Amino acid sequence: MKDVYIIGAGIHPFGRTDGRSGRDQGVYAVREALADAGVEWSALGAAFGGSDSSGGADVMVNDLGLTGVPFTNVYNGCATGGSSLAAAQSSVASGMTDLALAVGFDKHERGAFNASPAKYGLPDWYGQAGFMLTTQFFALKIQRYMQLNDITSETLARVAAKAFRNGERTEHAWRRSPVDMETILQSQMVNDPLTKYMFCSPAEGGAALILASERKMRELGADGVRIASIAVRTRPENSFEVFQPSVSVEPGGKPTELASRAAFEAAGIGPEDVDLAQLQDTDSGAEIMHMAENGFCRDGEQEEWLRNGHTEIGGKLPVNTDGGCLACGEPIGASGLRQVYENVQQLRGRAGARQVPGQPKVGYSHVYGAPGVSGVAILQR
Repeated sequence: MKDVYIIGAGIHPFGRTDGRSGRDQGVYAVREALADAGVEWSALGAAFGGSDSSGGADVMVNDLGLTGVPFTNVYNGCATGGSSLAAAQSSVASGMTDLALAVGFDKHERGAFNASPAKYGLPDWYGQAGFMLTTQFFALKIQRYMQLNDITSETLARVAAKAFRNGERTEHAWRRSPVDMETILQSQMVNDPLTKYMFCSPAEGGAALILASERKMRELGADGVRIASIAVRTRPENSFEVFQPSVSVEPGGKPTELASRAAFEAAGIGPEDVDLAQLQDTDSGAEIMHMAENGFCRDGEQEEWLRNGHTEIGGKLPVNTDGGCLACGEPIGASGLRQVYENVQQLRGRAGARQVPGQPKVGYSHVYGAPGVSGVAILQR
């Protein structure tokens, strides 16, 4: 398998953009990525992309050009972007093409995601009990985790406050005003223990990446970041994941742990080698749990990490340097690719006011989606 590099990265600002469809935002991101890579749309040999609410990604060929490029639509819940990247990486690594696109976009209605039970093979009672409402499920999950590992509400608030500070420095973020911890803690309770500032919001946006073989990157003279590894895993037995109707009495594995271990093994490095990480933060609790599930700390150590600023931009492991989902919102198709876009910018030294100091060399991204799918990508400079 050949080495694969990201040579172009583009993004449409996240948030709300009246008068521009989700697909339009995806097209915008693709054109940015093509310009960044210095290649034409007609040069691409494969494309992979997806959205949840904005139709088939392959329809964007109407805007970009009818070149006959094989374009595969991808849908994998919140892991759609990560799955698109994995498919694009495989197409280049296998030698099928020298240039490929991964793209994601969405334009969601306001309000929490509230999926159909039948779509996920669940009985009607699961929805009637309110568990298909994602805010309720995630609140119950972090409530259980907090009790088992002595995590406080103040730590939840620290995650959110950090996100909004980082979002203030990020041009593509939706929420660009800092919010203090007291305001976060005293704001409207949505589902105990999570207040309104501890949740991300469905949003709009697009992100795109151009992938190339090493030979093609050198031929173009492009500024590439190597994909050291990508791993996508589904839930194992006895795991407790979104849209799961029960908790097993036997402790089980987690899809994030499986994906993380596989990605580290394939890259030949460990958590201690990572310079910055983008972790799924659908809510404050998700970032806390995912810090441990990805191997960066032990369960319960998040209290000390957050209190001592270890995950700040100047800390020992900056987490969600662009504000994550909390500051950017979550357009499902684009969210996982936004994380990788951020790591590309950081490893190139192009992140501006949010740039991690010390010339970071290894960037880690993790995305998690229903019904228990995790994707991890490790980039190396």
